[in-house]
Amino acid sequence: MTKKATVLDQPAIRRALTRIAHEIIERNKGIQDCVLVGIKTRGIHIANRLAERIHDIEGEKVPVGEIDITLYRDDLSKKTSDNEPEVKGSDLPVDITNKKVILVDDVLFTGRTVRAGLDALMDIGRPSQIQLAVLVDRGHRELPVRADYVGKNIPTSSSEKIMVSLTEVDGEEQVTIHEKE
Repeated sequence: MTKKATVLDQPAIRRALTRIAHEIIERNKGIQDCVLVGIKTRGIHIANRLAERIHDIEGEKVPVGEIDITLYRDDLSKKTSDNEPEVKGSDLPVDITNKKVILVDDVLFTGRTVRAGLDALMDIGRPSQIQLAVLVDRGHRELPVRADYVGKNIPTSSSEKIMVSLTEVDGEEQVTIHEKE
């Protein structure tokens, strides 16, 4: 893949997440009964950053959990050596039943990851509401899914790929567009 452009740098990512944090607080009239749940892998780090920003703004901590959607995917691709899906496990610090769950991911594309996340959440508990926060929405939906909170809308062609790099995982901080070869 060939890198075409950097669309978000570290300060732009920070500003986008701060804006999303404010929007979450405003829409929910505070953070009472809210839980942030990150989709593995980068969604977890984005959820943790949102929780930090919400704490800075509200002075209260919002619980943060993580879910692994591997078994809920309709396109299982990562397999272990014995040809089984690689499962990393889920960890939710509170019961999500009757809570407002904000599902967090890095990129919204076809909607299939979000659908798998919704299925995983419903197997764990029954939230009163599920909202979706993403750093990037790139379009090309295959399912009727729309994010409640978006850091940046980046229209792309089907020959392009969005790559989110976060310090915690990749050692650098940026969102780039790449051309598939």
